[in-house]
Amino acid sequence: MNTKAFQMAIDEAGPKDQLYIPEGVFLTGALHLHGNIDIYLEKGSVLKGTDNPRDYLPKIPSRFEGIEMMCYSSLINMGTMDHSADINCENVIIHGKGTIESGGKKLADNIIEEEKKNIDSDNLILSQYENEETLPARVRPRLINISNSKNVRLSGLNFKNGASWNVHMIYSQEVVTDHCRFYSEDVWNGDGWDPDSSHDCTIFACEFNTGDDAIAIKSGKNPKGSVINIPTKNINIFDCISKFGHGIVIGSEISGGIENVNIWDCDMTDSSNGFEIKAARKRGGYVRDVKIRDSRFSRVLIHSVNYNNEGDESKDDPGFKECRFTNLFISGRYLDEDKKKKSCNAIEIIGFDDPELISNIYFDRIGILNKSNIVMQNCYNVNMNRIRTCQ
Repeated sequence: MNTKAFQMAIDEAGPKDQLYIPEGVFLTGALHLHGNIDIYLEKGSVLKGTDNPRDYLPKIPSRFEGIEMMCYSSLINMGTMDHSADINCENVIIHGKGTIESGGKKLADNIIEEEKKNIDSDNLILSQYENEETLPARVRPRLINISNSKNVRLSGLNFKNGASWNVHMIYSQEVVTDHCRFYSEDVWNGDGWDPDSSHDCTIFACEFNTGDDAIAIKSGKNPKGSVINIPTKNINIFDCISKFGHGIVIGSEISGGIENVNIWDCDMTDSSNGFEIKAARKRGGYVRDVKIRDSRFSRVLIHSVNYNNEGDESKDDPGFKECRFTNLFISGRYLDEDKKKKSCNAIEIIGFDDPELISNIYFDRIGILNKSNIVMQNCYNVNMNRIRTCQ
């Protein structure tokens, strides 16, 4: 185990130093970074997390699926999460040609079993969890946790097998991720890159093979998310490709609001959902000013959902407005769990009871394959211009 050696090197690294990780496999538990640090992973280097839950203690403040809670430390941790505080970690770069890999499904399973034992032995009823069936899993660590941080760069790396989401930004800003590859096919909730109540974040030239969303844009859940009221905004996504997974998603945790999302030059045809905006009625919050252009998707979904729907209801209704889709190809064929292509509707817009909650949606210069349908229900002012069928 190299945890102590790595943590000592991190603690001693100054602003002008670079922590260099050479070729080789280095087994470690959770590592905690300070600001003003530069870490370089050489080609062939693997910073590999164990599958032992105790190597990811202590638990730290975090947020999972929109609810703040104590979670296991991630393999790489930056900042201390506090929605009422300012930035407490900045100027971090992790780059190179190496791999950061956690314990994946085995670590997740071990944590779930450990949490079940803790709950049973203490006979606890934990009110912070809303669904008893998923209670033990919600404290899983991410691969990289970025909390209350600013000016973070992740570049050139392979990210593999976080026990849940891979890169998670909470209450952070100016996080740039580029030329990285994400692998988490066998991991439940194995999202790739998740900005959560964060702003001015960019990802480009990345490839995704994920067990869930490639990219999921979030901002808190139900009344708690509305009270914290920190939106995710100014998100730029370009030149990204899916090889397997769910695609690019906004939601379903949107209670703090999501705005000014720009996506271009992306290919999500090899995904289950292509591009999706989703929320349950009780979420509240909003999605607005989404602009997508010059991209390829398996399908486009804008809809209400009923899953992950426990908890108190927000006093406000959710709303999806001012979304523009320009110069897209939509195949109407999604990639299923067995990596087989199956037919589906090219575009689905299925709203809430009040049609105006999904409104002012614009499609222009859209190519869809023959025999692909467009379905719309409970939506208002949806404009379709220059829609064409392709072979």
